[in-house]
Amino acid sequence: MKKVILSCLLLSGLSIKAQTEFAPAKDKLQVPAKSIATYLNIDGNLDETEWASVPVLTDFIQVEPNQGEPSKFKTTVRVLYNEKYLYVGAFCQDPDGKKGIRVPDLARDFSFLSNDTFAVGIDGFLDERNSVTLAVNPYGSQKDYLSFDDTFFDAKWNGLWTVRTKITTEGWFAEFQIPWKTLRYGTTQGADSQWGINFVRQRRKSNEISAWSPYPRAYGFNRSEYFGLLTQIKPPKPTTNFRINPYILSKYTESGSNGNTQASETEYIMGGEIKWALSTNTLLDITANTDFAQAEADRQVNNISRFSVFFPERRQFFLENASLFGAGLYSDTGGSGNLSIIPFFSRRVGLDENGTPKTIEAGLRLVLQSPKESFGVMGIKEQDAYNLVGRYVKNFGKQNRLGAIATTKIQDSNNNAVTGVDGFFRMGNAHSLGFMALSSVDMDGDNAHFGGYLQYRYDTNKVNAWWTQSYLGKNFNPELGFISRSDVIATSPGIIANIRGPKLPFKKLLRAYRPRIIGNLYHQASTGAFLERELTISPFWLEAQNGGYLSFSTAFVEQKLNAPLQLLNVAVTSDSNSYNRYSLALGTDPSSKFSTELRHTFGKFYDGELRTWNASLTAIPIPHIFLKGSINSDKFTGLGSTSASGTVDLLTLESRVYINPRLSLSGLYQRNTQNNSDFYNIRFAWEYNPLSYVYIVFNSNQNKLESDTIFERQAIIKLSFLKQF
Repeated sequence: MKKVILSCLLLSGLSIKAQTEFAPAKDKLQVPAKSIATYLNIDGNLDETEWASVPVLTDFIQVEPNQGEPSKFKTTVRVLYNEKYLYVGAFCQDPDGKKGIRVPDLARDFSFLSNDTFAVGIDGFLDERNSVTLAVNPYGSQKDYLSFDDTFFDAKWNGLWTVRTKITTEGWFAEFQIPWKTLRYGTTQGADSQWGINFVRQRRKSNEISAWSPYPRAYGFNRSEYFGLLTQIKPPKPTTNFRINPYILSKYTESGSNGNTQASETEYIMGGEIKWALSTNTLLDITANTDFAQAEADRQVNNISRFSVFFPERRQFFLENASLFGAGLYSDTGGSGNLSIIPFFSRRVGLDENGTPKTIEAGLRLVLQSPKESFGVMGIKEQDAYNLVGRYVKNFGKQNRLGAIATTKIQDSNNNAVTGVDGFFRMGNAHSLGFMALSSVDMDGDNAHFGGYLQYRYDTNKVNAWWTQSYLGKNFNPELGFISRSDVIATSPGIIANIRGPKLPFKKLLRAYRPRIIGNLYHQASTGAFLERELTISPFWLEAQNGGYLSFSTAFVEQKLNAPLQLLNVAVTSDSNSYNRYSLALGTDPSSKFSTELRHTFGKFYDGELRTWNASLTAIPIPHIFLKGSINSDKFTGLGSTSASGTVDLLTLESRVYINPRLSLSGLYQRNTQNNSDFYNIRFAWEYNPLSYVYIVFNSNQNKLESDTIFERQAIIKLSFLKQF
């Protein structure tokens, strides 16, 4: 084992001939903005005379695979504006024409890594911290999000903007029309005013990423200090920016057992949201009878760990401004190991412990975000509780910030409050330090209880390394937050080497060799007693040029149980366990018509043995059709005090059919043998106007018990309408 660790450390320190990080240019690339008096027809053709009258941006530079080299595929960009819109026109040349384009499906907020993509990033405050990104694939699917310091993202923010595309034998065009009211920018504008701007393109067939203003591959596109400049931009002064989004809904629900309906109900509901931009950086949201019937259903998961399962938020109202309110430590991201410490987790509002929706009667959210500070307050009234959240962040220096957060949940059974402070400091391009310290109080006179973390990161083109130290007191209880376990002290270090260049064999096939060592050590906070130790060594981790991968890992595990544990419907009670587990994983090009992922994990597991298979097959015959089947199978022997043996399977089938990016039919089916359940969700969605939708949804959930089969079904029709003034 020591030899394996030493080999990985030597690999991470190899002196290879690879490109390194570089500082932002002092003399930034510039593009002057040109004003026009006309309105353009947005059809993806770029054939209006106005497009021919402006400078053409070219000479994109590679970020991947060969940082700093000219792009192998020509990209041209033009920028115009008038009193109402900012326009961006792009042409992405492709020698293979339509055959060279890779688009797996036409979903909104598509995966950047698996699609041909063109995107524009805009820093309207020129603070080199905030940016909005608007992206499109060749078939016209839209992706948009907000970014802060290339660290926090509002990934599901949906702005009001229009784009159309056109595919030709020489490549594809994209034509953007972006209302000024959708953008955030400074209020002082003059003849010499400037914005930060950048453009990025991914040509997925060759997996090349290139940018107009280049940035190191160790960082993301939204490190806006690397943006170029859009000069002479003169947007209109902010005016009334008021948006209403009402909806009407009809819902039929029935439940019963053994095929007999025992209860049924039909509901008619009205509600909606109002968004009022009080200024370019202050937004007020008001919601009433908030409904999330159209949100994607949660996928079932069979949990074989000691940690609580984290289900992501899927409801649009809570996804907006998530980067401001959602501060914290998230499991398996950024070197946090398996531990989550999140003071405000929006799924604690409007959902019970089983994920069943509860009525949200009303809500209000006020957010102010500027280059110097951000402030947010949110209040949500449920049928049985009041929920309050406050957040403040002060930005200073180049990319440093300090913040505070407070949450309160008021309900009959228990009133709870959490307060905390957090910070992030970027010490040069490679080094960063983040922390959070929290206190929780149950308002029945209970004493305060504490939790928090401290994390150091080192990120370069060659190495990613981290050390995270976390603490959660025995009775630390964030009623409006999420923690994956309690009463624990966690230590989570890790290092990943990124080896490229001439010394890497099979360069036409392989892009990177990324061996890694990741450790997690847990002690009980209240007693200091040892709980768990896991050291995962991955000496074999290859990434292919087309996005595929192949890896082998060994996990050395030692665990001590201080209480019985229920896993796979088996009670595990053995006191101490020491064992090794092995994992082999592979994935093929996710942008091809047929792709697969396979992971096989095997070895000892507590006092027994466990073999786990995770396999999926995706078929995309054309971009308008997406089909995927996956299975998670856990086969165990000799587990628990009864030496139980068995197999638990979770089958998932997914499909999406698109007429175009704004008209789709999707389906989800899951069969779980752990709880003998069958679930399916069918959803029709039509975006008949920008961000105005018709939804038809059908849900069915059936559980087979020892003597009965119980079921619940829902049929929903929802119409929403958006109007911006």
